[in-house]
Amino acid sequence: MPNEAPTPPPASIWRRLGSGFLRLLGLAAAVILYLGAAKLMAILAVRVGADLIEGIDPLLSTDRRPNIGAASLARRELAADILLQVNLVLLVLLTVIWRHGSGWRERLALDRTRPNGMRARHLLLVLLLWPILHITWVTGTAEAFGATFAQGVKLSPTLSAASVAAWLAYVVIVAPAAEELLIRGEIFAQARGFLPPALAILVTALLFALAHVSAWGLARPVSLLPLALMLGWLRWRTGRLWPCIALHGWSNLALVAYVLWPAPG
Repeated sequence: MPNEAPTPPPASIWRRLGSGFLRLLGLAAAVILYLGAAKLMAILAVRVGADLIEGIDPLLSTDRRPNIGAASLARRELAADILLQVNLVLLVLLTVIWRHGSGWRERLALDRTRPNGMRARHLLLVLLLWPILHITWVTGTAEAFGATFAQGVKLSPTLSAASVAAWLAYVVIVAPAAEELLIRGEIFAQARGFLPPALAILVTALLFALAHVSAWGLARPVSLLPLALMLGWLRWRTGRLWPCIALHGWSNLALVAYVLWPAPG
């Protein structure tokens, strides 16, 4: 009769489950810390910088601050959003380089030492077809949650042409690159340290979706969950981060084009 592997005692199983749970909490805490630090830095920089540019004392109390107007407020909000993502990129890169030294590219799946796990034509097919599925899912979930989502939406008239260009760059390039560096880069690498590929994809997808909770509640996280799962699968299948950044940015661009496209009739 062949020797069978000994069954671990119940205490060992519970210890392993507890350790896994703590690691999952660590992943969530890492996402919160990265995003929180990047946002705090962005808000402080925009608040102080914009006040100094406009000749306002940054230390004035709220009741004594002058009315800056809708245009200035819109520019500040856009600047804070862009700076948040820039800070996020810097924080992730600096942390990973500090911890892993010359191996930081491999850690973030930005190296070329390993071959791409997906044929180029298959990757191109995914990039071409996914935005259709993404738009269909997002519009469907918006309708199910009673959220406002339709064609013919117009940008704020207070935004200048330069601000619109900066906003598009933020949506299509800056935000996808920053979010992928964090979620499918560092957090995915941490998850793979103790989880199999399927669970690492699922956990990082849930963290990505929950990081987008907004005033609409669960509408946005649910709408982003399929994209997050696809990005995680792409990260695992290709072994590279660049395809994730490309798909993320391409999906954002397709969704923006759909929303801003003039409504029929």
